[in-house]
Amino acid sequence: MAAAAAASAELVIGWCIFGLLLLAILAFCWVYVRKYQSQRESEVVSTITAIFSLAIALITSALLPVDIFLVSYMKNQNGTFKDWANTNVSRRIEDTVLYGYYTLYSVILFCVFFWIPFVYFYYEEKDDDDTGKCTQIKTAFKYTFGFALICALLLLVGAFVPLNLPDNKNSTEWEKVKFLFEELGSSHGLAALSFSISSLTLIGMLAAIIYTAYGMSALPLNLIKGTRSAAYERLENTEDIEEVEQHIQTIKSKSKDGRPLPARDKRALKQLEERLRTLRKRERHLEFIENSWWTKFCGALRPLKIIWGIFFILVALLFIISLFLSNLDKALHSAGIDSGFIIFGANLSNPLNMLLPLLQTVFPLDYILITIIIMYFIFTSMAGIRNIGIWFFWIRLYKIRRGRTRPQALLFLCMILLLIVLHTSYMIYSLAPQYVMYGSQNYLIESNITYDAHKGNSTLSVPKRCDADAPEDQCTVTRTYLFLHKFWFFSAAYYFGNWAFLGVFVIGLIVSCCKGKKSVIEGVDEADSDLSDEEPSV
Repeated sequence: MAAAAAASAELVIGWCIFGLLLLAILAFCWVYVRKYQSQRESEVVSTITAIFSLAIALITSALLPVDIFLVSYMKNQNGTFKDWANTNVSRRIEDTVLYGYYTLYSVILFCVFFWIPFVYFYYEEKDDDDTGKCTQIKTAFKYTFGFALICALLLLVGAFVPLNLPDNKNSTEWEKVKFLFEELGSSHGLAALSFSISSLTLIGMLAAIIYTAYGMSALPLNLIKGTRSAAYERLENTEDIEEVEQHIQTIKSKSKDGRPLPARDKRALKQLEERLRTLRKRERHLEFIENSWWTKFCGALRPLKIIWGIFFILVALLFIISLFLSNLDKALHSAGIDSGFIIFGANLSNPLNMLLPLLQTVFPLDYILITIIIMYFIFTSMAGIRNIGIWFFWIRLYKIRRGRTRPQALLFLCMILLLIVLHTSYMIYSLAPQYVMYGSQNYLIESNITYDAHKGNSTLSVPKRCDADAPEDQCTVTRTYLFLHKFWFFSAAYYFGNWAFLGVFVIGLIVSCCKGKKSVIEGVDEADSDLSDEEPSV
C-alpha cells in the first residue's frame, strides 16, 4: 500500500510539474513577444502567430522529459514492472506519448510550411500602400503554396523510402511497390512524419550551429561584463555632436560669399546632417535611460547578474565538454557512418551522463536537470539571434531589439526557434544516449551465486540498467528515440553537425572575450528603419 501511494504521488507530482510548466510557457511567450515587438507596427495576427509558434516550440521541448518520465515510471527500481503496468497499459501509455508527438510535430509542420509563411508574406505585401486586402491575400497564398509543395514532397519521400527490403530478392517490381505500401500502412505514417521532421531538424541544426553555439558564449559574458555607463556614453556623444557641428559650420562657411557648394561638399554636408540627427536622437535616449529608475534598479542588481553569468558559463562548459566526449566516443566506438554513428551505452563517460543516473535516485531531480538544459539551450538560442540578427547569406534582413522589432522579424525569430527546438532532442540524446532511450529503467538478469559452505549453486535475479542488450519485452524505448533514428543518414549529418557546433562555440567564445562592453542603448544608428523619437523601453 505504501509503495502504491508513493508511486501515485510521484505520478501526480509529475503531471502537476508539467501543468505548471505549460502555464509558465504561455506566460513567458506572451511577455517575450510583447517585450520585443515594435509598438508602432504591432499587428494582432502576427502577435498571436508569434506567441503560438513560440509556445509550440517550448511545449514540444517539454515533451522529452515527460516521455522519459513515463517509460521510467512503469518499472520499479528492482527491475520488475509495476502491478498496473501490464502489456495493455504500457502500450496505451506509449501510444499516448506517440500521439502527442504526432500532434505537436504536425502543428510544427503546419506552422513552418503554412501559417508563418502566409502571415509573413501577407505583411510583406502590406508594406506597399497601393495593394488591397484581396491582393495581399492572393500573393500570400501564392508564395505559401510553394512551401506547401515542399512539405508534401517531404512527406511523400519519407513515406516511401524503404527502411526494410523485401525478403525475396527475386520479387517483381509490383511486389516491391506492394511491399512499400504495406510498410507504410504498418508504420501508421511514422516514417513519413519522421522524415519531414528530420529534414526540418537538419535545418534546425544549422541554425543551432550559427545562433545557439554563439549565444552560449555571448549570453554569459554579456552578463558578466555588463553595459557601458550611460553618463560616460552621454559625454562621448556630446563630444561627437560638437565635432559634427564644427564640420558642418566649416563646410557652410565656404558658401558665405554666395558661391555654390561643390557636389562633393553637398554630399558631405548631407551625410553630416544625418549623422547629427542620429547623435541627437542618441542624446535623448541616453538622457532618458540615465534618469530612469529602472537603470538604477538594474545597477543595484549588478552582482546578481555577474553570478548568473558565471553560472551560465559553467553550464555551457558542462554542455560542451559532455558533447565533445560523447562525439569522441562515437568516433572511436560506433559502427561507422553507415549506422549513423549510433552507439549503445557509453565507453567514454561524460559529466552529464554520469550526473543523470545519480540524480535519478532522488525524484524528480533528473527531470528538472533535463528541463533546465533544454530551457538553457532555448535561451542561449534567443540570445544568439538577438546578438547576430537575421541574415540571408551576407545580407542583414532584420534586427531583434526591445520594443522595435518588426512583425516579420518576430515571425522569422519564432520559425528559427521552432527549428532549433527540433534539434534540441538530438542534442540531449548526444549527451546522454542511454538515459534518453530508457530513462531510469532496470531489467532482471539471472546471476549464478556459489555458496562455499555447501558447495552449491543458486540462481538469483539481479537488476541491471536497461541498454541495447536488454530484451524488448523488459525495457520500453522512448518515443523520442523512434523519431530520432528512423533514417541513418540524418544521424550521420547530426554527428558532423555536433563537431561544427563545438568549433563555432570556441570561435564565439574568443570573439565574445575580445569584444568590449555593449552600449546601454541598442540599435540606434542610421541603418535603423523604424527609429522613432519616442522614449525607448529600457
